[in-house]
Amino acid sequence: MTGMSAAAHPPGGVRPVSATHPGVALAGLVAFLLAVLVLRVDRPFGNVTGTGDNSVVHSALFLIGVTAITIFLLDLFWQRVHLRASTGLDFASDDPSWQRSLTKLAGLIGSLGFVALLYWLLPEYHGAFYDRYYQMLRLVLPPWLLLALPYFFWTDKHMPQPRDGYWHLGKLVSFHWAAVDRRVVGQHLLGWLIKGFFLPLMFTYLCNDLAKFLAYDFAQLTSFKFWFDFLHDSLYFIDVGLVSMGYLMSLRITDTHFRSAEPTMLGWTVALACYEPFWSLIGRQYLAYGSDLKWGGWLWNTPLLYGIWGSLILVLTAIYVWATVVFGARFSNLTHRGIITSGPYRWTKHPAYVAKNLSWWMISIPFMASGGPAEALRHCLLLLGLNLIYVMRAKTEEWHLSCDPDYVAYALWMQTHGMFRFVRYLPLMKYLAYREPAR
Repeated sequence: MTGMSAAAHPPGGVRPVSATHPGVALAGLVAFLLAVLVLRVDRPFGNVTGTGDNSVVHSALFLIGVTAITIFLLDLFWQRVHLRASTGLDFASDDPSWQRSLTKLAGLIGSLGFVALLYWLLPEYHGAFYDRYYQMLRLVLPPWLLLALPYFFWTDKHMPQPRDGYWHLGKLVSFHWAAVDRRVVGQHLLGWLIKGFFLPLMFTYLCNDLAKFLAYDFAQLTSFKFWFDFLHDSLYFIDVGLVSMGYLMSLRITDTHFRSAEPTMLGWTVALACYEPFWSLIGRQYLAYGSDLKWGGWLWNTPLLYGIWGSLILVLTAIYVWATVVFGARFSNLTHRGIITSGPYRWTKHPAYVAKNLSWWMISIPFMASGGPAEALRHCLLLLGLNLIYVMRAKTEEWHLSCDPDYVAYALWMQTHGMFRFVRYLPLMKYLAYREPAR
């Protein structure tokens, strides 16, 4: 991808077409929900019994597989994404090379070895929390490695510029260092570091949420409180399911591959701060903005307001999940995998962050009633600190994605057409039309 000046995309121009068609994203969501229904009704992989039960892992992979197949079939045969220039493929090119393909296979093995070394080295990955993730790897890795060589061979022969990150890392691990581009290798390993960090978390959350859903007693749904808890949990279940699919299914042929990884330390810091294991420390020791008084207890004696307040929280959570759904199979933190301009991204550049942070204020607002003015102010400042982290996540993402002229056009269009266009008058919130990515 190449940079482009702001002049090439004047404000008020045309909003670029979304990398994922909203119809494809909707079909993926429907497929996910139908697969959940099959798992709930038929239990094709058996009953869920415990954290070490393989049936949960098989069921989670079934969910991911059904959703991915639906999205990919529509993307390939309806949207014909394999013909996009962004794939790096040109089917007029036919230059097969087993040598290059074997080099890329070596690069894939080196990528897996890099992540495996970190799992072996870091105590975080030695606990039982990730057992289901490791069970998934034992199921997925053998067929994945078996299919890797023919996949590399087929895609490589149609690449006008076949020396990608796998090729350069393959040269590195085979000690042909003179041919290695260190920047390409660095970006490639950053992409695998992202996958290696987020996939274990998201897949584990998916398995836990799936087990909870399959064991759910729907006879409890007799009050708004039970409906709220069920819908809130279910929305996040959908979110982690689609996110897990995004990390697993990064393929060049479907144009869902990693195009670039966040290049700055600031971008990595503010993103990782929001996830375990880092959030446990930050949220407990530095940004503990909550109180013992929960919003449900705060409004329990006013049923009408309780229902309205809870419904608004659900709406914000649904917007947050909608912002994930509309990615189709492209969602991934800290990476560029195509610019999304449809769904809630039609109204703001960061709908997930806006919705999530507003929901936190609504969930946490009882701290106003649980202490004096000074204590309320302290909690407000702590929550504002968390909001600031998300502002910085948004800004670093914008700086990163601005290496793509489509994002520049989209951001400039949003600056004059978005629902929060008034924030452009605030120095921190104004989109800086183009910033050269760090190298």
